[in-house]
Amino acid sequence: MVMGLKGKICMKKREKPEIMITEDGSRTLYFPSLDESYHSFHGALAETMHIFINAGLRFVASQTSSITLFEMGFGTGLNALMTFMETRSLGIAQVHYVSVEAYPVERAVCRALDYPSLMTAQDAGAVFEKMHALPWGTPAPVSPHFMLHKIEASMEAVELEKEHFDLVYYDAFAPNLQPELWSEALFRRVYGAMRPGAVLVTYSAKGAVKRALRGAGFSLESLPGPKGKREITRASRPFNAIN
Repeated sequence: MVMGLKGKICMKKREKPEIMITEDGSRTLYFPSLDESYHSFHGALAETMHIFINAGLRFVASQTSSITLFEMGFGTGLNALMTFMETRSLGIAQVHYVSVEAYPVERAVCRALDYPSLMTAQDAGAVFEKMHALPWGTPAPVSPHFMLHKIEASMEAVELEKEHFDLVYYDAFAPNLQPELWSEALFRRVYGAMRPGAVLVTYSAKGAVKRALRGAGFSLESLPGPKGKREITRASRPFNAIN
């Protein structure tokens, strides 16, 4: 999260989030003072599956047997958990999952969300617990196929390796709350960290966000959104791009 919004973000950090049940039965966190939630009230699991798994992970997995992934906003860990389950199901040999979060959610709060109970895998609870128990700041294995590297820092403080990532989950809070996280300057940094042909997926389809992505060099696709959202965005770094 960007230091330029320190006041708003610190307020969110101090405020205890409310646990809300979304339309698909899964839970999310809601901050009344910001009128902002971690996921769509139309369905937390459904949103993650539609945007990040279907439009992002499955798209990339069809082209490679190993994936290096960057996530902007570890949040509750739902995206990471569903990515673990999906990559195991798809037979992806190796996943390196790097996620940045300025203010980690307390483990007790994440546990109360009870995402594993909505999944068919018997070990979902153990996997989710391990993801949250692993230390911040160093890569650590969740399983032989899945390496998790959680970074507790603002995006400003993170140095991104050049041409390193195959896939980016861009899951920051809304542009009206954190505009710096949706700026052309920041997208240029993310673009430079992506390999040619890599993709970024995000829930935002705002005109200003699309202009910033194009300005950073991305090619864009507008895809149908999940329930309650008309469109989402998939942005690609062209193969012939010069960084």
